Amino acid sequence: MDRICTFILSFMLLCTAANAQVKSAGRGTVPQKKIVFIAGPDSHGKGEHEHNGGCTLLAKALNDSLPGVEALIVRNGWPQDESILDNAAAIVFYLDGGGSDHLELVHAAKMEELIAGGTGIVNLHFSLEVAADAGGERFMKWIGGYFETNWSVNPVWEASFARFPDHPVARGVKPFSILDEWYYHMRFATGMQGITPILQALPPESTLNKPDGTHSNNPAVREAVITRKEMQTLAWAFERPDGGRGFGFTGGHMHKNWQNDNFRKLVLNAIVWAAKIDVPVGGVPSATPTDNELNALSKRVN
Repeated sequence: MDRICTFILSFMLLCTAANAQVKSAGRGTVPQKKIVFIAGPDSHGKGEHEHNGGCTLLAKALNDSLPGVEALIVRNGWPQDESILDNAAAIVFYLDGGGSDHLELVHAAKMEELIAGGTGIVNLHFSLEVAADAGGERFMKWIGGYFETNWSVNPVWEASFARFPDHPVARGVKPFSILDEWYYHMRFATGMQGITPILQALPPESTLNKPDGTHSNNPAVREAVITRKEMQTLAWAFERPDGGRGFGFTGGHMHKNWQNDNFRKLVLNAIVWAAKIDVPVGGVPSATPTDNELNALSKRVN
């Protein structure tokens, strides 16, 4: 009898071990999708343009909620070793843009190589601004649009979003309003070819009460917003003719806005979509960061 019990126990232990090996092997076959965040140096005052902190928060949310994702962060500029970008499903740029020295233009050859390989490109906030003559055409090819000086504007205002398109980027996102430096009157590809507006709002006329300037006001934006009352696209998804994907998001100036569950979910959804990963039915889940957690992500004291 003792021999029988010993045999049964040994058999059960062998089955358990074999089952564990099968599960382990199954996990090992799950293809990993690499998403790389390129965070520029933090700029402005504390709580604004917190590129490193914002990328840390978003990357952690992806790693915590999606087993098939490996989110990596390159801090304070372009990676010294570009091999980290190889085979990336998507690259997220959260950094200060501007003229012809924009990081994506300085490294345009590598960008073209990545895009030819199908890498998705996500640009957040200031990274959307690029000199029209130096990089406008590239940005329209890569993500469908960009911030053009003397055409686009960058006021701080509260935008309200009541409706969203039937698109994976909008999954689980509920109506919300939020104060941010929302750029608008962006320069888009002709006929909005390949572009799906995700966030749209009509800015109040008070956003155009400054004198004409490179970023503040111009006749074309007044005609569009004040005269024609055209809804402005503040975030968009772009499907490239080659099958790759891009996403532009004009908000992201204020670090505290990552506490807004809908604001954060939409950006996480967009990154996942750009990487050609299925967006969960309810959107990418993530915990709401506390004030202390947000503050811990900021290394600046002023």
